[in-house]
Amino acid sequence: MSYSPNTWPTAEPEPISPSTLRWEETRCLLCNCQHAHTLLEAPDYQGGTGLLFAVVQCDECGLCYTNPRPVGPCLSRFYPTDYRPHNLAIQRPASRFQNWAKQWRKAEPPLPWHGQGRLLDFGCGGGAFLASMRAHGWHVTGIDTSATTVLRVRAETGLHVLVGSLPHAELQPQSFDVVTMWHALEHVPDPRAVLREARHLLDGRGKLVVAVPNIDSLPFRIFGRNWFGLDLPRHLTHFTSWTLHLMLERCGFQVESIRMIRHSAWLRHSARLASQGGSRSIFQRGLKSKWLSRLVAFYSHITQQTDCVIATARVVDMP
Repeated sequence: MSYSPNTWPTAEPEPISPSTLRWEETRCLLCNCQHAHTLLEAPDYQGGTGLLFAVVQCDECGLCYTNPRPVGPCLSRFYPTDYRPHNLAIQRPASRFQNWAKQWRKAEPPLPWHGQGRLLDFGCGGGAFLASMRAHGWHVTGIDTSATTVLRVRAETGLHVLVGSLPHAELQPQSFDVVTMWHALEHVPDPRAVLREARHLLDGRGKLVVAVPNIDSLPFRIFGRNWFGLDLPRHLTHFTSWTLHLMLERCGFQVESIRMIRHSAWLRHSARLASQGGSRSIFQRGLKSKWLSRLVAFYSHITQQTDCVIATARVVDMP
């Protein structure tokens, strides 16, 4: 049984009882191939349920994805009420969303939009990026699956934020100049459906910006099942720069750039997970140090092996 992204549950998660979970086997989320091999198994470090989740790699296109996976409402129960992306304080000046916004504005040429830019942030979480872009003159809309988070962001900021996923009944075709997805695409059951809908929401000169963890990274090779970027089972797709590029192209986008972004904090988180998991590696444990994690993050950047990639793409006409 497949699960539509438009019917993602918005109720608060119930306590997890492994015996009541429902699971589904899925084909490759990129090429629909049914042949894949197991890459690794890893626990849910946030939930502490004792369950292991498998990440497989497609034998045809190389996409990595979580399989089998919890279905629909069962998946929502793995998002704790204190899930950090839903609780980022908008006032935090050093929030990662504001940092990404600064990097994007500096690195990208001006976007061609009509008058005031119209921006949709998919998976907006606590709203920090939306607030930052509104302060720079954008007309912003957010969308998130957490009803509690959406209500809080509306009450605290007055931002226009919707509950749900894509497609969404309140969003009209060609109504945005830019759609952003900051670490959201890896969470959705059907990323191709979400990207195709994002394409419909963009006008003819619109652009899409997507940031995802990069499983083809030095940090993943160092930590494996303890890599912070896995976040099982909440992350359903585990992209590389190549598979992200390929998926965007197949969904009607032309990729303009893919940039490597380093996060030394992710290395320190991974080191703590490795220690929690009983790792005996002195090097892994040593990466809890700020100076060593920053050194390794810098090396991963200059060798194009960082644990995060950001793609910028524009709408193209489909054949």
